[in-house]
Amino acid sequence: MSELAQVGDYCPNEDCQDYGKLQNAAQQNIIKFGKTKKGRQRYCCKSCKQTFTETKGTLLYGKRTDAEEILEVLALLAEGSRISSLSRVKSHKEDTIIQWLEEAAAHVEEVEAALLAKYQITRGQLDGLWAYVGNKGEKKGIPRPPKVDSSGAPR
Repeated sequence: MSELAQVGDYCPNEDCQDYGKLQNAAQQNIIKFGKTKKGRQRYCCKSCKQTFTETKGTLLYGKRTDAEEILEVLALLAEGSRISSLSRVKSHKEDTIIQWLEEAAAHVEEVEAALLAKYQITRGQLDGLWAYVGNKGEKKGIPRPPKVDSSGAPR
């Protein structure tokens, strides 16, 4: 059984000639390129000279907040906590928490695995969380009949 590609196995730059090509032992195109201030591994593609971090393509890419904090907020949302309450307690803007929630929806499998492993979240709670994410946006209320005059003509 083949393993899944990991960050650092290929170049994620779409303009690179080696974009998406997996490395082999003979050709090491992607090299380790130091660490960020937060200690995340950086990589560099020798073909296009682009650098990227180990979090490229994940929920945590470009986030200033610690991964544990983001996962804890998502776990509390799955348990039924309100966004306004979490905003007050965790000192994050409501818009930021909503953004984490929307981005987590794009990484469902990874987020579910992390929440099920580390927090005592049930499958039902996760289903409720994703149903909540799916219902964000346009309101789907009951359509009201148009108002009419006593003569029966619409107003």
